[in-house]
Amino acid sequence: MTRTSPLLLTAVAIVAGGVGYLVDQLLTGMGHPSFIPSPLLPILLVALAVAVVAAAIPVRRATLGTTAPVDPFRALRIAMMAKASSIVGALVAGFSGGLLVFVLTRPVSPSLGSTGAVVAAVGGGLLLVAGALVAEHLCTIRKDDDDDQPGPDEPRYGLSHTD
Repeated sequence: MTRTSPLLLTAVAIVAGGVGYLVDQLLTGMGHPSFIPSPLLPILLVALAVAVVAAAIPVRRATLGTTAPVDPFRALRIAMMAKASSIVGALVAGFSGGLLVFVLTRPVSPSLGSTGAVVAAVGGGLLLVAGALVAEHLCTIRKDDDDDQPGPDEPRYGLSHTD
């Protein structure tokens, strides 16, 4: 598994920001109020970030040898959950950022309540990205010295022993 690329997270945030801006533009163009995220969204995002990091801590302890070994499939599931969480965090932060740009570029000053909810959603998304990247780092193992050299029963350069 490869680590989550900052380029991927940036691209997701930029595309989601454009979608967030476009959603608010379409809503106000049709005469509807602009989209305001739920006040519970940032709380849930921060709780998810804490849960992902908490799930990754036993994997880190096992890789350091301070506790009993962890099932490799469990470690992989936690690493994949961390990767997915970082993408979701970038998506929410970007979408909310697009909403924030739309609200701040209007000629009428926005209400504090709607702006605060959008800013909190951006912050929650960024905290989820940070927590997920930390959890992904905790789930990585150091490279062994013999990883580059194939063993006696392993094929070299992709060729089998019968070739």
